[in-house]
Amino acid sequence: MIRKIIHIDEEKCSGCGLCAEACHEGAIEMVNGKAKLVREDFCDGFGDCLPSCPAGAITFEEREAPAYDEAAVKASKEKAAEGKPMNEQDHEHKSGCPGSAVAQFERCAEREAAPTAKPVSRLAQWPCQIKLLPAQAPFFDGAKLLIAADCTAYAYANMHEEFMKGKVTLIGCPKLDAVDYSEKLTAIIRDNDIKSVTILRMEVPCCGGLQRAAETALKNSGKFLPWQVVTISRDGRILE
Repeated sequence: MIRKIIHIDEEKCSGCGLCAEACHEGAIEMVNGKAKLVREDFCDGFGDCLPSCPAGAITFEEREAPAYDEAAVKASKEKAAEGKPMNEQDHEHKSGCPGSAVAQFERCAEREAAPTAKPVSRLAQWPCQIKLLPAQAPFFDGAKLLIAADCTAYAYANMHEEFMKGKVTLIGCPKLDAVDYSEKLTAIIRDNDIKSVTILRMEVPCCGGLQRAAETALKNSGKFLPWQVVTISRDGRILE
């Protein structure tokens, strides 16, 4: 049948996962860091996911699609509420943002060495939130930039010494801020004497939005700077 259904532009999708959380029917799933409409028969065409998308990657279209299956949606919700084991198809079509998945990490206190000296803050400037930073400031002159996801400071124990020391730190979360940082970052890199850029992100898909914004800014600035991306696992390791 021809009906109204959502369309997701993967090129625009930042991987934040907000649309998957907003879809009450479970029609949207995060796949390889991108939002996908995995169950057309679960999409009611009302578009609760549209206003949640900060990248404007979701629109309506009218095309051939299976009818909305309200009974199947209800059954899926009931199964999830009852905590029943998922079958293979359920696993394939489960919705939600991987970055919000609950996890607990075992920490052995006996193996964790006590600090030999009181830690020193390496934050070189204020403010540090990307949304609050001016496009030009004296501390940007000759600076090495660290563009870091908020969670990295909590996940990685030696954040200050290994990453922040000697750098100007810019932090943000594309999922919670729901903004495109690329314009602000472009202005900072373009209009100041920046020496290098380090992008520090978490392994979760929504952090891809921060990485893409920084890479877009580097490209749009017209400058050729040394830069690198470092990924931190949820349990606090640097991933190769």
